[in-house]
Amino acid sequence: MRKLRTIEMNRLSLEEFKQSRKMPLIVVLDDVRSLHNVGSVFRSSDAFRVKSIYLCGITATPPNAEIHKTALGAEDSVDWQYFPTTEEAIEQLKANGYYVYSVEQVEGSTKLQTLSQQVAPITSEQTSEKRYAVVLGNEVKGVKQSVVDLSDNCLEIPQFGTKHSLNVSVTAGIVIWEFAHALLLE
Repeated sequence: MRKLRTIEMNRLSLEEFKQSRKMPLIVVLDDVRSLHNVGSVFRSSDAFRVKSIYLCGITATPPNAEIHKTALGAEDSVDWQYFPTTEEAIEQLKANGYYVYSVEQVEGSTKLQTLSQQVAPITSEQTSEKRYAVVLGNEVKGVKQSVVDLSDNCLEIPQFGTKHSLNVSVTAGIVIWEFAHALLLE
C-alpha cells in the first residue's frame, strides 16, 4: 500500500463543493461552547456534504481563528446560519418539513444503529427527498429539554464503558457518518 498524494484524492474545489448535491441533513449546534468543537463539526460536515449547519445561542460563528484551526477552511465550504435560540431554529426546520432528531439519552430513544431502518435512502429517481436535522448539545448539559420537547425523536449512541457521553465533535462525526450510510450508501 502507498499513501495517496493530495492531488490523487480528487478533492472538490470550493466552487465545485458549493454546486454539488448535498446530503439532506442539517446539523444544529445547541449552545456548543468550544470553538474547536464547532470547527470539527464544520470539517465533518464538509467531508459528507451536509446541507448546512445551524449555530445557536452561545455557539460561536465564523469568521473566527479558533474555529478555523480545526475546520481548516470547511467554514467556507459548508453553508451555515446563526439563530439566537435553538428553539427558533427547530421551529423553522419543522415549518420547512424537516424531521428533527436530538442526539440525547432519553426514555424511548432510537439507538443509532437502527437509524437506517427509519430514514429513506436517496435514489437517483427521486424528485423530492425527506429532509433531516440533528441537534447536538452543549458539552456539559447536552441538548436542552425544551429542544428535546420540540424534536420528533431522539437518537442515542449506545456506550458500554464507565462514561456515558462522548465529545460533541466525536458524536457529530459518528452521527453524520450514520446518516451518510443510511441515506447515501445503502
